[in-house]
Amino acid sequence: MPDSMSEQLQQDMECEGLLECFHGLKQLDKDCFQALVAADDPLTVDEIAEGVDRERSTAYRAVQRLLQTGFIQKEQVNYEQGGYYHVYSPTDPQKIADDMQRMLNDWYAKMGQLIQEFESKYDETEATASIQS
Repeated sequence: MPDSMSEQLQQDMECEGLLECFHGLKQLDKDCFQALVAADDPLTVDEIAEGVDRERSTAYRAVQRLLQTGFIQKEQVNYEQGGYYHVYSPTDPQKIADDMQRMLNDWYAKMGQLIQEFESKYDETEATASIQS
């Protein structure tokens, strides 16, 4: 991934790149998300691990990252005789898109503020240098 914003703007990006850009998700995280999107029904961690050909513990860590970002949801399924297990499904794409838009708006506002601070700081420095000359 390019380091500077100008490098990022020059690079071709696909929509899945947003997952990495906004949330720092790894390729495995994206693979797990794609497995859940492709599934007809919610999946267990074991089923996700099998779908991405990884160990259960590795898939579980990816699932936890996806839960933290809000890209997937967890549901508890209870056994009749007691006990339970969890299944996972993708979050509605509209909600994910809305969350990314909100995050982008927050980032944009923060960058605007920093640019204003930069301008104020260096306008003051230039004005002070002019007065002292």
